[in-house]
Amino acid sequence: MFKQWMIQACLGLAVLATTVATQANEMHIDVKAPVNLSDKESLQRGAKIFVNYCLNCHSANYMRYNRLQDIGLTDKQIKDNLLFAGEKVGETMRISMNPKDAKKWFGAAPPDLSVEVRARGADWVYAYLRGFYKDESRPTGWNNTVYDKVAMPHVLYELQGIQVMDHENHTLSLEKAGKLNPQEYDQFVGDLTNFLAYMSEPAKQSRLWIGVAVLLFLSVLLVLAKKIKAEYWKDIR
Repeated sequence: MFKQWMIQACLGLAVLATTVATQANEMHIDVKAPVNLSDKESLQRGAKIFVNYCLNCHSANYMRYNRLQDIGLTDKQIKDNLLFAGEKVGETMRISMNPKDAKKWFGAAPPDLSVEVRARGADWVYAYLRGFYKDESRPTGWNNTVYDKVAMPHVLYELQGIQVMDHENHTLSLEKAGKLNPQEYDQFVGDLTNFLAYMSEPAKQSRLWIGVAVLLFLSVLLVLAKKIKAEYWKDIR
């Protein structure tokens, strides 16, 4: 009985691995997200975009507004430019939308975006934001090149314009221009992706610097330890 269960479990894992591998091969990401966590101006623009365009539906329950001080914003700037519904600087980025209502309206509750970049990767998010195209077969009228049959409508279409898909060549073309030209739109979603990458791990830059400092300290300690060892053993030999 146990042996049969083990065989079934192994077969199930094999099928799952094959499915994941197939999906990964089908979802080819051919763009590189412009992530630079040292670019505070980009991060500040991304924070503004996130609050204005994403935070109406998507929460960021693991991110507090006051962490935006790390990207160069003051409490006053946060209050004046990013808090619109009576939130406090120390609160997390919550939304008032009820998940049950969201599922009823959209078919699925919009996910929390706190760690979306860590879950999917910055390149995936960047390609997703650039990959919407018109699809009349979908309930929202939109589909996406990296997330087929996506439930989310293209909330940035007025900025990007309307793209159409050439299914024969699997390429996108701009049918109707938006308020931003393609280069401006790429920078716009690039700043948003950069901020989402920061939000997924706000302490990453500090962690990297601490790691470098620790390695330098250990290197100096190693040199001193070798000198002490040589001094200690010279008379014993």
